[in-house]
Amino acid sequence: MTDERASPFRDAQRDRDTAEQIPDTPQTRAPAYRLAFADEDFLCRDELRPVRLQLELLKPEMVLNEKGIESTIVLFGGARIPEPDKKATARTKTLADLSRFYDEARRFARLMTAKSMESYGRENVIVTGGGPGVMEAGNRGAMDAGGHSIGLNIVLPHEQAPNEYVTPGLCFNFHYFAIRKMHFLMRANAVCVFPGGFGTLDEMFESLTLIQTGRMKRIPFLLFGRDFWQGIVNWQALAEAGTISPEDLDLFRFVDTAEEAVRIIENWAPASAREDIPGR
Repeated sequence: MTDERASPFRDAQRDRDTAEQIPDTPQTRAPAYRLAFADEDFLCRDELRPVRLQLELLKPEMVLNEKGIESTIVLFGGARIPEPDKKATARTKTLADLSRFYDEARRFARLMTAKSMESYGRENVIVTGGGPGVMEAGNRGAMDAGGHSIGLNIVLPHEQAPNEYVTPGLCFNFHYFAIRKMHFLMRANAVCVFPGGFGTLDEMFESLTLIQTGRMKRIPFLLFGRDFWQGIVNWQALAEAGTISPEDLDLFRFVDTAEEAVRIIENWAPASAREDIPGR
């Protein structure tokens, strides 16, 4: 990241470099002497949580602005869904059967990226969680089309590295799930949810809640795999119980193929604002 603005003050980077060249004395070795913004131990204190939240919000936002990324297409989906050629290693038959959605995610990302490149890769850029499974397929499809894509990784207790298809300059790492989910949606022109587990369900329901409550504008919200999603969630029972409104079932659409999803996104006509609907 660069800052082209002229300033009469000495910049922080130069002072940090200068501070590393100071004489080694008991005073300079003491933690208290470190520059606050260059003191990792200080920045990780509990009292600095508000600062860390702000930094995680700012860094990806500034990089994406500098790269000219104006809008995104979000892909949520399971990390455990294998590539079809590797489905024999799947832990269950269901996961092996769901491997077809790896190909659908890859094809969908390739088709959307090809269209994105007509706007010089600024609009409708694919963004995934940057991990394996469906996420890898999304980033891979973007690379297939010769475009770039975004990966929003998060530090987990077990080892995780970004998949090899994320554009390096658009690969981010997060500590806070909440800030990561904000970045998924801040530029979203569509949300596409593939079969997945707890993480995918969390992302799906939070996004749907934001749209349902009018905190986020209505955009194409597509659930890939009708049979999977109708088996996982009894949507109609929620409406019949009155815990959601029947109209809430219109907030999303089921799709089974990449081509079907692309058609819906291309022909999307925004509905009128829902704030006037009782119960929102």
